[in-house]
Amino acid sequence: MAGFIAMLVAAFIIDRRSGTRVEIAPMVLPDLELVGSALSASRDPVAMTDGEGALRAVNAAYRERFQDRSPAGLAEPMKDLLEAALCDGRAEGEAASAKVLVMRAGQKQDLFIWHFAMEAPTDTIEVAARRVSGAMGERLGKAGVLAVLVDGDGLLVAANGAFTDRALPDLGNRGAAPNIEELITHGDDGSIRLAAEGLDASPLRLVTVPLEQDGSGAATMLLFDSEQGSGLAASANVQVLLEMLPIGLALVDRDGRFLMMNRAFRIAAGIPGEEMPAYPGDLVVKEDKAAVADAVRRNARGPAMSGDFPVRLARQPGEPVALTVAGLRGLGDAAVLLLLKDNSEEAKLKRQIAQATKMQAVGQLAGGVAHDFNNILTAIIGHCDLMLMRHTPGDTDYDDVQQIKSNSNRAAGLTRQLLAFSRQQTLRPQILQLPDVISEVSHLLKRLLGETVQLVVKHGRDLGAVRADPGQLEQVIVNLAVNARDAMAGKGGGTLTIQTYSIKADQVADLGSEILPIADYSALSVADSGSGIPAAILGKVFEPFFTTKEVGKGTGLGLSTVYGIVKQSGGYIFADSKVGEGTRFTIYLPVHQVEEEPKNKRRKPNSGDSNNELWGTGTILLVEDEPMVRTVAERALTRHGYKVLTATNGEEALEIVERGDEIALLVSDVVMPLMDGPTMVREARKTRPKLPILFMSGYAEEQLRKSIDIANVAFLPKPFSVQELAEAVRRALTTK
Repeated sequence: MAGFIAMLVAAFIIDRRSGTRVEIAPMVLPDLELVGSALSASRDPVAMTDGEGALRAVNAAYRERFQDRSPAGLAEPMKDLLEAALCDGRAEGEAASAKVLVMRAGQKQDLFIWHFAMEAPTDTIEVAARRVSGAMGERLGKAGVLAVLVDGDGLLVAANGAFTDRALPDLGNRGAAPNIEELITHGDDGSIRLAAEGLDASPLRLVTVPLEQDGSGAATMLLFDSEQGSGLAASANVQVLLEMLPIGLALVDRDGRFLMMNRAFRIAAGIPGEEMPAYPGDLVVKEDKAAVADAVRRNARGPAMSGDFPVRLARQPGEPVALTVAGLRGLGDAAVLLLLKDNSEEAKLKRQIAQATKMQAVGQLAGGVAHDFNNILTAIIGHCDLMLMRHTPGDTDYDDVQQIKSNSNRAAGLTRQLLAFSRQQTLRPQILQLPDVISEVSHLLKRLLGETVQLVVKHGRDLGAVRADPGQLEQVIVNLAVNARDAMAGKGGGTLTIQTYSIKADQVADLGSEILPIADYSALSVADSGSGIPAAILGKVFEPFFTTKEVGKGTGLGLSTVYGIVKQSGGYIFADSKVGEGTRFTIYLPVHQVEEEPKNKRRKPNSGDSNNELWGTGTILLVEDEPMVRTVAERALTRHGYKVLTATNGEEALEIVERGDEIALLVSDVVMPLMDGPTMVREARKTRPKLPILFMSGYAEEQLRKSIDIANVAFLPKPFSVQELAEAVRRALTTK
C-alpha cells in the first residue's frame, strides 16, 4: 500500500508538469501495471473500464468529450471492440469520430484501457489564414495588395506582411486581436484609409471575398492603393488580379453598366473577342433580364449584400448557370461585382451520371423480369417437348403443340432483348473480324431496307480482330439499319452507309473523350441521310421504351438492346445527329490481343448425334425452387434413363448429400430462397470435392462466373428445351 501511494504521488507530479489532469472515479484499487497504463495515456480522451464496460477511471479530456458515459455505450461498434479485446488482448477500430484502441490491462487482465485518437476537423478559416499569411499573401503584397482575413465578428485572424507593416506598426504591443473597424477609417465621401496612416494618407479600395457561399461569416479583404483618377481602368493591380482568377468576374457601375470583365467571365458568358456588352441583362434570355437588372440595381444603390440565383444565358438557354451578385463599396466607380462560372461540363457530367444511374436501375428491373419470365418459358417449352415425344407429324395435336413451342421461342427472344439491355444475357464471344460479320448480314439488310434505300459498305485497312458474339453483333447492325430505314422513310429513301475502320490509341487521345479509354479499337459506324434526331432527345435514344415512332410502330427496345450488347461486349457506342442531315451511330470495340488458346472450348454437337446418344444412367440430384421448372426437368431426365432425386432448396439438397447416396451429377438453380445454389455447392463439395455441377439460370453465364468463383462447373441458360437439358447433362458427366 505504501508503494502504491508513492506511485500515485509521482504520477501526480508528472501530471502537473505535463498539464494533463486525471480524474479517477470510485474504483477498486488496481495493480501497478494497470495504473501505469492509465497514467501513460496521451492528452487524447482515455478511460479505464471493467469487463462489463463500467467506468473505473477517466482523464479530463474524456470527461470533457463524453461526460460520464461508458465507452461501450458510445456507439454500436464499441461493443464489438470490447469483445475483440477480451479475446485477443487488444482491438482497434473507428467510432465516435475517432480511432479507438482498446487494451487489456491489470494482473488479472480483467480491466480495459480505452484510448481515443480524435480526428481534427477541417477548419476553413485556418486554411484561409495559412494562405493569407503565407506565400500567397506575400505574392499579393509584392503586387501592392493588402490582404487580411477577418472572422464573422470582424476580428483580425491573419494578414500578409504588406498589411501588417502599414496597418499594425505596433503589433508587438497589442494584446487581443483587433477589430477591422479599428484599423480602417471611413471618410465623408465614402473613401477608406488605414487608421495608422491618418486622414492625409491616400485612400484605398476594398474588395471583400466571403469564405461562405451565403456571404456570412469570415471573409478575406483585399485593399488596393487608389491611383490618380477614380476610374477603375487606372488600377492596373485590379486588372491583373482579375485576369489571374479562374472564376469569371465582372465589375458594374451604379448605372448598371459593365466597367470591366476578366477572360474567365467572357468564356463563361460566351462573349466573343474583346467585345463587352453594355448591361448584364444583355447576357441572359428575355425572361431573366428583369431579375438580373433588379438584382444589380438593389446591390448598387442599397446596402451592400451578396446572393446568387440561376439564370439562363442567351448563348445556351437550356442550361441554367449560377450568377452571383455582390455589392461593392469604396472601389471607385465599381458598385457591383458579378461572378459567373462555366459549369456546362459539370452539368454534362451530372446528366451522364443521372442517365447511367437510371439505365442501371431499369436494367436491374428488366433483368429481374426476364429471369422470372425465363422460368415460365422453360416450363412451357419443356412441356411442349414432352408432348411432342408422344405425337408424330400428322397427329391432330402435333401442329398445335409445335405452334405453342414456336411462340414460346419468340417470347424467349424478347427476354434475350431485356437481358441484352441489362447486360445479363449469355454471350458466346468469338474472335472475329467486323467485315466478315457485315458480309454475313448484308443480304438480310438489302431485303430489310427495300428498294428506296441504297446500302453502301466501306471497309478500312489494318482492322484488328475483336472478341464478340457474332449473332448479337448482327442483331446490333440489323437494329441500327432498321431504325435508319424508318428515319429515311419520310424523305422517300436515302443512303445507309456502313463503314469499318481502325483507330489507334494516339487517335483516341486526340479525340479528348472522357468516356472512351485510350486503347486500340476497331470502329463500326452506321450513318443514314434521314431526318435526324433533335439535340433535346439525342441523349435519351438509348433509354428503354423511349421511341420517336408512332404508337404501335415501335417498342423502344431496339437501341436499348444495342446499347446493352455493345457494353456487355466491352465496347462503347456514341450517337451524333443533325436535324435534316441524318444520324450516325459509332461503335468502338477494343482490339483483341491474341493469347494462348482457351483451355475450355465448348464442344460442338456432332451432326450425327441422336437421341439414343443422350440416354444415360446414374443418379442426378435436381435442386430447383420453381415447381414448374423442377417438374419438367425431372420428367425430361427420367425419360433419358437417369434416376432423379429432387430438392426444393439448398438445405434440403444438403440433407440428401449427407445421406451418402451415390450422386453422379448435381443440377441446381443459381438464385433460390434461404440458401442459393453457389453456397449449397460449396457446402456439398466439402464432403464430395469431385462432384460434377451443372448450374441453371436465366442470368448471363459471364456474370455468374465472375460472382460465383467455383471451379469445374457447367452452365445451362434458361429457357432450355428437353434436348438441350439432356445434352448439357451428358457433357457435364463426360467432361473430366
